Parts: sequence; C-alpha cells; structure tokens
Amino acid sequence: MNDPDSGVKPPVSGARDADDAGRPKRSRRRKGKQKGATGPSAASLSAGQAAGSSGSAERPKATDGGDTARRNKRRRRGKGAGGENVRPLAPVGQREADRDDQRQAEGRRKRRKHRGKKAGAPAAPAPAEAVVLDPAAEQAVDLPSVAHAPEPRREVYFPPRPAERDGYDAPLYAALDLGTNNCRLLIAQPTRPGQFRVVDAFSRIVRLGEGLAASGRLSDEAMDRSVEALKICAAKLKNRNIRRARLIATEACRAASNGEAFLERVRQETGLDLEIINRETEARLAVSGCSSLVGREAKSVVLFDIGGGSSEIAVIRIGENRSSRLANHITHWTSLPVGVVTLSERHGGRDVTPESFAGMVSEVETMLAGFDCPGDVARMAPEDFHLIGTSGTVTTLAGVHLDLPRYDRRRVDGVWLSDDEVTAMQARLLSWDFSARAANPCIGPDRADLVLAGCAILEAIRKRWPSRRMRVADRGLREGLLTDMMADDGVWRRGRHRRNQRGGPRNPAKPEGQAS
Repeated sequence: MNDPDSGVKPPVSGARDADDAGRPKRSRRRKGKQKGATGPSAASLSAGQAAGSSGSAERPKATDGGDTARRNKRRRRGKGAGGENVRPLAPVGQREADRDDQRQAEGRRKRRKHRGKKAGAPAAPAPAEAVVLDPAAEQAVDLPSVAHAPEPRREVYFPPRPAERDGYDAPLYAALDLGTNNCRLLIAQPTRPGQFRVVDAFSRIVRLGEGLAASGRLSDEAMDRSVEALKICAAKLKNRNIRRARLIATEACRAASNGEAFLERVRQETGLDLEIINRETEARLAVSGCSSLVGREAKSVVLFDIGGGSSEIAVIRIGENRSSRLANHITHWTSLPVGVVTLSERHGGRDVTPESFAGMVSEVETMLAGFDCPGDVARMAPEDFHLIGTSGTVTTLAGVHLDLPRYDRRRVDGVWLSDDEVTAMQARLLSWDFSARAANPCIGPDRADLVLAGCAILEAIRKRWPSRRMRVADRGLREGLLTDMMADDGVWRRGRHRRNQRGGPRNPAKPEGQAS
C-alpha cells in the first residue's frame, strides 16, 4: 500500500525485498498493526512477494543463526537466563489476536465497573481483617461522662505565648497533697479550657495519722514513711521545669502537736515547703477538683470528701447564672473531725460486725447533727439533686460494683450508682471478713481495714441527704489545686481566644482532670 508522504511501507510481517535492503530493520513492536490479522495481507506484500512468495512462506526459511540471534537478544532483555527459559515466538497474527482478546476483556471489565457506578451500586464491603478500630474510640467507651459520651483520644495542647517560651518548653503545674493516709503528687499541663493533661503522678499509702487519735502526735514510724515518699516527690519535681507548684498538708498535720516540727524536718531532708491548709480551703479545693462532674441540669449538690482524718462536706446551690468556678456556689460547708483512719482505730476496722458498724454510723450522725444546714436541699427538687463522693471509699465501692479484675480509674471516675446499688454494695462488703476484703483487687490489704469505716461515714451522709443517685469521683484536692493555679494564670482564657479565632468554640469531653 502506497503512502503519499513516505512512499511504499515495508511488509507488516517483517519480510524485506531487494528494494528495502538498504533500510534499517524496524522494531518488532511496530509489526502487526493490523488488528485481527492471521497473516500478511495482499496489500502489504512487496513487489517480490507479489510475484509468488508470501511472508508466511518466507518464515520457515530462517536459518539457525537467526534463531540464535533472537534468543540471545531475549536473554539480554532479561527474559530468560538460558535457552530453556526462552518462549517460542508466536506468529505475528496470533500475537495480535491474543492482544485483541486482552483488550476486549479489559474493555468489558471497565464497562461493567462504569455501569455499577452510574447505577449507584454499593461498594464491596471491606474484609473483616481490614477493619481497624480507633484506639481513642475504644478508650472513650470506658470513660464515663455526664451523658456517657465518648471521650476523645487525644487532647489539644495550646502552646504558651512567645514571651513565655523563653523560660520553659511548656507550662507545667504541680500539686502535692500529704493527707492522713496518702501522699499524692500530680504534675500536669493545661490543654483545652478547663482541662489539663497529667504528665506525671505519684501516690503512696503512708498512714501519717496512724496512732494520732490516741496520742495526739505523729509517730516516728509514720513520719519516716512519709519522708521517704516525699523524697520521691521531690525528685520528680526536680526533674521537671515546674512553672507553679502548691504543696499542702491536711488533717494529720493540723491536729498533731508536732505537725509543724514534722514539716520543718521535711524541708530539711527533701527541700519541699508544705503548707497546712484549713478545713474551709480543703472543702473548696475538693469542689474545684470535682466541678466537671456536676452536670448543667443539676440545681443542688452535696459533695463530700471522706479522708483519712477528716471528712469535708459542701452544699452547693446553682442558680441561673453559673460561675466558672463551682466553689463560688457553696452555700454551707463543714469538716467533720473523723476519717477512715481515726474511725477504724476507735471502733476496729479489721473485724467489723453489724453492731460495730452501726456504732460507727451513729457517731458520724451525731457529728452531722451539729451542722446547721437547711434540710430541704434534697426534698425541693429530687430530680435536680444528687450526691458526689470523692474518696477511696466511694471509688472502692464503684470498683467492686463493676466487678473489675483490677482497679481502673477510667472505668470508675464519673460512674453513677443508684441508691439501691450503694446499699447493696455496703451490705456485701459488711458480709466479707478481712481476708475476703484484702483479696479483692479493688480493695487490697492496705485498705481492707479502712473501707468499712468509710462506708459508715457514707451511710451517715446518705441518711442526712437522701438521694436517688450518687456520682463517683476519682479526683480531689490535687485536681482542685491544679485547676485554681491554671485559672489564676489565665492559661485557658488565652486558649479560648485562639480557639474562637479558628471558627468558634467546641464542646470537648473530659480529659484526665478538668474544671467547669
């Protein structure tokens, strides 16, 4: 076939006549452009082939040398390492037929896929093993909140202003609470408004108030245990760049005649300067630490903190204008000079009988009788009233109620217990002997002789303020200290300003600790 631009084209089969002898050999990939051809057509024959020879007849005449050259060329292309791996060449027409079949099959597949998309056919479901759950979502299922909403993992950190970056990488705050029974430390940094992320924590049962009720003094053994725990806290604080810290001591140091001398020893041996706070401050800090657990629907709340040597109770009434600090809504508060350590020492906490338990409840009720507080706080609107308990007693009750294999703060903090559930759990613990209580993973041997004394204090509070439900808080004075320090520094106001610039406020769920 003659081309008006380039003259006579070479035969498709690759055969060359005498006139084409001077032309370079065309690539094998350019051969066979006629789709579906089974051999060279008459139009593609050269002058010599038209005289009586065809391209298909010329192929068998190829010499062995030509076959060897083709095999060597295929080896150089990496198609095979030896003659046994070289595939035999198919005729040109057959190769093109195979390619035609492949193109047609591919076209049919594409048309079927296109028709499925146009018809709105649903995509094929992913295989089961390809489904991956978000770890933050799994974690959020375990975290209770006001409406049992998932809790997100992870919190957003708002960096300090440029002027603040010169002194440290991030603002860290520390709170230490040396109580009658425990020594606790929290180091945290603010995140979203009203929230913070715990960077480091420490807690140890030291029983500083052991024997205090009988002697009026801190024993040498108790002070030694406390100093050793405080040395660990001092090392943690030294390794961190703390912006602000507040270190407090509560009832044991308040009541002991050698409390001040003990704190002077702490200063000399650990370098920590602890302050003894009064009972009103302790009550306000407990409210600040648990304020996020008071829902917007609540109009009145009684919050109690059952400690080792004292128990703080605060009555909270929330009007239409809710303050950013829930402690501002405290109308009445009291601090009972009794806790789990002092009460168990007076009545015996190891072997508790129903009679001795009733005696502990009666003693606490007598103390509460002197608390001048309106009694209608729970009767006016029972649906808008509830109790909040923050102590080892109520968290232990919640852990046993949930039948946890080991204590898990994420499962306990914020959980609701009905009045009937609290009654049933107290009866269950009272039926156990000391070894059974010690064997429970949520109680352990350190609290086995204290938990029933705490239940007696809780029972007296429930009798004074009956409520349909109680919320459990695994938080307290340390969280209140951190919340107050961060609020005083205004770290959340700057974060709120930046967030509003990014498109308006959000409604974050609770993190490790937060304020309302």
